Amino acid sequence: MYSPPTTPADEHRALAAQQEAITALGVTVEGRRLWGYQGRTLGQKAHHPGRGACWLRLISAPAAQAKGKLWEGTKDAAAAFPGVRKPALYGIHDGTERDGTAYRAELTAFIDSPACAPEPVLTDELELPETWWKSLRTDLETIAATPTERVAVRRQWIDRALPQYAGVPAPVDVDWATAHGDCHFANLTVAGPTLLDFEGFGLAPVGYDPALLYAYSLLTPRTATRIRDEFPILDTPAGQTALLVVAADLLQSASRGDHPELIESLRALVTSVAR
Repeated sequence: MYSPPTTPADEHRALAAQQEAITALGVTVEGRRLWGYQGRTLGQKAHHPGRGACWLRLISAPAAQAKGKLWEGTKDAAAAFPGVRKPALYGIHDGTERDGTAYRAELTAFIDSPACAPEPVLTDELELPETWWKSLRTDLETIAATPTERVAVRRQWIDRALPQYAGVPAPVDVDWATAHGDCHFANLTVAGPTLLDFEGFGLAPVGYDPALLYAYSLLTPRTATRIRDEFPILDTPAGQTALLVVAADLLQSASRGDHPELIESLRALVTSVAR
């Protein structure tokens, strides 16, 4: 799932765009390069003479798609959630378009704590203190209560995807709240936690973030049980809807080859919620 671009030419263009951003933002970089989903992002530790340790993240998209929710997510989240524990945003640089691909670099505070997991699907049980869970609950509640016009999950998609991928009817009524939109343990740090990667935040069914965290943790029963205990909303009608929506989303991704190891557990989740 997380790998360099698929061709040497794409990788070369991304590295050239990163170098442009390094110069524009006045930083130096060090350490290992971390490529994101299908090489669409590139992150590396950086140093700024005034800010100190930072994180330089490069995002890319076809030039015609370099706008809207995902492109503006980090900047919008910085303004929307000042009280939520997340990396501070220091600067943005929109780079030169290269062979039809647009690049944006985001300079944020460096978080000196590892993520709880290297990948979204959790494969090892976690033992996290009550203070960690309390902080996460507080931040997710703050996010949910923040008004937004951004949309993370579309009603039209729900109406289509639940029958197609989960095999259940779409709900007649859906309650909505703002969600981080990509809440899994690879986006949560061990210390804090600090929430990472806000680019997809927006309106989603109530309980969507804990439902997604739970679904990605189905292979680790103790941690999954802890999530259910910490987020009782998952046992309400709204939370059950969120679980079905998340299951349909991940089953759709699995149909494209992502996380096939979750398919059996996701189908069991749908059965348990829909019965």
